[in-house]
Amino acid sequence: MSADKHLKSWQERFEMAEAMQPIIGKLYRNKGVEVLVYGKSLLNASTIDIIKSHRLVRKHEGEKLRLRESFPFLEALSKLDVRYARIDLGKLAMNYWRNHTDGSEIESYVEAEMGPAIEQELEQRDVVLYGFGRIGRLLARLMIERTGVANSMRLKAIVVRGGRDGDLEKRASLLRRDSIHGPFNGSIEVDEENNAIIANGTYIQVIYSNGPDQVDYTQYGINNALVVDNTGIWKDEEGLGLHLKSKGVAKVLLTAPAKGDIKNVVYGVNHMDIEPEDMIVSAASCTTNAITPVLKAINDKFGIRNGHVETVHSYTNDQNLIDNYHKGDRRGRSAALNMVLTSTGAAKAVAKALPELKGKLTGNAIRVPTPNVSMAIMNLNLAEGTDRDTMNEFLREVALHSELQSQVDFTESTEIVSTDLVGSRYAGVVDSQATIVDGDRAVLYVWYDNEFGYSRQVTRVMKKMLGLTTHVIPS
Repeated sequence: MSADKHLKSWQERFEMAEAMQPIIGKLYRNKGVEVLVYGKSLLNASTIDIIKSHRLVRKHEGEKLRLRESFPFLEALSKLDVRYARIDLGKLAMNYWRNHTDGSEIESYVEAEMGPAIEQELEQRDVVLYGFGRIGRLLARLMIERTGVANSMRLKAIVVRGGRDGDLEKRASLLRRDSIHGPFNGSIEVDEENNAIIANGTYIQVIYSNGPDQVDYTQYGINNALVVDNTGIWKDEEGLGLHLKSKGVAKVLLTAPAKGDIKNVVYGVNHMDIEPEDMIVSAASCTTNAITPVLKAINDKFGIRNGHVETVHSYTNDQNLIDNYHKGDRRGRSAALNMVLTSTGAAKAVAKALPELKGKLTGNAIRVPTPNVSMAIMNLNLAEGTDRDTMNEFLREVALHSELQSQVDFTESTEIVSTDLVGSRYAGVVDSQATIVDGDRAVLYVWYDNEFGYSRQVTRVMKKMLGLTTHVIPS
């Protein structure tokens, strides 16, 4: 009987998750509403993903959230004209059941919680990816997976050098298959005649150009666009400003640290510094995005007198596959065979997003023979002493309930390794089992997918630059 009971319970959960899938899909495609459970997005989630997301609630809250307890909230949500919001179904349901014994008031409760997200109007804006390397292709995937009539950011074109025979098919193939992040979730077609890639119904014009100022985007029906420069070639105002000379361009975002007075933005920390008149903005680096939210939280709570950040970073395309000439020290040695000690400006770059830490941090980096996922080891001297449990509990709360909940994740696993973090949508993941605290000295270990997690941060900066507002509910 026990075996039958477990099987019946599993069947009920599976069927409930299956019933949730079409509602979750329609909410996003038709209304721009993304559904989550304690920070885990259910967009394009499998039935197993939905079940697992509910099981994880017990780790956070100490009590179960059953699918049959959350499903009525999803149904109530589908009946409202809610638009452009990220709604945490898990938190919404748990907040309700803490104060209610039955579900008679669920619909009125959900409607009251939605507030300004009901009937919100939002314009759609054009986006161009200038460069189509690792970050460019992941940004494309992120925008395409959110394709729908309610999608606020429309990927209209990619700009690359070249134009040789077979180039278009090769670009499409690299989008279709990825050795690290797996196959593209959908269908991709190539329109050779019109130089375009069609991905999940999104028509993406492929434009060949040798310079940022040599494209007339308006001839492709692209206007007032945000150009996201993924090339890393131009990093100052003069170089990036060339984009603004092309017809149809309104603003430029750099996916690398910028030089000069360009704002380096880490979403969640200083994104409010972006003004409507800012034409050129930088999304900083993957490492800066990984460490700054955690550093901000710790500095706000305990204070940071000084510290050192050591990055254990997967190798990148800048390094050599085998020993060969490289202008940088040590980077000419085989990336696949060596740990390579190198420099990083990430620690100093933190000050651009978090000025109160200016001059307080040093940093170095070790490139290691893994293709993706990195770790930052932060050795900090605190202004206020604490202990390991207090530190971990604080960071857990930051990950679950603070304004940094979309940037900081938290794991209690004793078995997690780098490959487990491939595809993480967070800027950084605190490894609580590795935390060391001794009075005013703390050592923290923060994992990050230096490709995907960073790309997700970039999309957030993109929305802010375009003035697109997404309500987070519960806040």
